[in-house]
Amino acid sequence: MRRLATMIATWFGVGYTPKGPGTVGSFAALVCAFPAPHLVPWLALGAILPAIWAAHVHAKNTNSKDPQEVVVDEVVGQWIALAGATHLHTIAPWLIAFALFRLFDIWKPFPIRQLEKLPGGVGIVMDDVMAGIYAALVMWLLGWNNRY
Repeated sequence: MRRLATMIATWFGVGYTPKGPGTVGSFAALVCAFPAPHLVPWLALGAILPAIWAAHVHAKNTNSKDPQEVVVDEVVGQWIALAGATHLHTIAPWLIAFALFRLFDIWKPFPIRQLEKLPGGVGIVMDDVMAGIYAALVMWLLGWNNRY
């Protein structure tokens, strides 16, 4: 189970990227979602609990509060950001969602920084979930939710 947790937590090794693993993890989320954009909201919802579990187990095994190589939280947050755009048939909403998610994930406006302080995998993942929600809301407000 530890190997499975590490695989998921590092998003199949993407988290071991030496520079900018969070950004690379967010990009990997785009690549994974690109073939089936209509599934993005379901991917996001379905991944939250496994991400929390994997992040928690991996953090515990490495004796670290928030290991840098854990990027499944970025994957989940990025998918939530993409869920704010219901028409993903052009590259623009993908790039805007990517930029917005990274902005909120780095900036950490309230309550993102507070969520980061929650224990274990919950704290590792929920701050990125909130960053994704903020990005999705901005996408929605910008009109990227209009199907027409």
